[in-house]
Amino acid sequence: MVTRSLILVALIAGAGVYASGASRQEVEVPRTPLSQLPMTIADWQGRDAAPFDDDIVTALGVDDYINRHYIRQGHPSVAIYAGYYASQRQGDTIHSPQNCLPGAGWRPVSFERVTIDAGGTRIPVNRYLIQKGIEQQAVFYWYQGRGRVVANEYANKFWLMFDAATLGRTNGSLVRMITPVVGDPASAFGELAAFTAVVYPGLPKYLP
Repeated sequence: MVTRSLILVALIAGAGVYASGASRQEVEVPRTPLSQLPMTIADWQGRDAAPFDDDIVTALGVDDYINRHYIRQGHPSVAIYAGYYASQRQGDTIHSPQNCLPGAGWRPVSFERVTIDAGGTRIPVNRYLIQKGIEQQAVFYWYQGRGRVVANEYANKFWLMFDAATLGRTNGSLVRMITPVVGDPASAFGELAAFTAVVYPGLPKYLP
C-alpha cells in the first residue's frame, strides 16, 4: 500500500511538472533508423520478419520499428521488436506487452522484474514466461529513451512527464525480445540475456 501511494504521489508530481512545460516545443533528436541495425551481431545472424500491416502500425502509433529474428548456431531464434516514438505528446504512447500478449492468446506463467548485465551496463528488464497450449516462450522487455532504461511502467510515465518539462523531449521506445522454450526455461532466459548483452550497447543511436 505504501509503495502504491508513493507511486501515485510521484505521478501527480510528475503531471504537475509536465503541465508546466506542456507548451514547450518538442526537441528533435538525431538518430539512426532502426533498419540499419546490423544483420550480424556477434554470433547472431538476423533476418527480417514480415512487416506489420498498415492498420497494426497505425494502432501502435510508432514512427519507426524493427521486427526481426536473430539466431546463432545450435540455439533457438530470438525475435526482437523495437518500436520508436519521436513524440508522445499527441496521444501516440507506448503499448505495453502486458496488453498485447494476452490478446494474442498467450497467458503469463511467471513474472519477475530483474536487473541484467547488458554488455557491461546493468539494466532493468521485465522477465515473463508465457504459455499458449503446450508452447512456452521466454520474454524480456523494457522502455528505453532520453538516456535511460526503465522496466516499471509507472516509473516510465513519470520520467516521460518529467523529461517533457525539463528537456522538451517525449521521444521513447519499447524493446521486446522473445524466444521459444525448448526444454528448460532457464536456458531460454539465458539466451535472451546473452543476446541482450551484445545488442544493447549499440541501441542508443537508434533509440536515443
